[in-house]
Amino acid sequence: MLVALVVILLLMWLLGVSFAASVGSFIHLLLVVVILVVFRLVRGQSLSL
Repeated sequence: MLVALVVILLLMWLLGVSFAASVGSFIHLLLVVVILVVFRLVRGQSLSL
């Protein structure tokens, strides 16, 4: 019983870690896209001026 509980906790921890990593990479990707879009907009405005 105790062993099963430990195994379940380990699986939950591993899933949580992988989930946090995927969310972190997604947020990083989103930040890069936002920065690129803002950079494009700023460059477009400076070129039009």
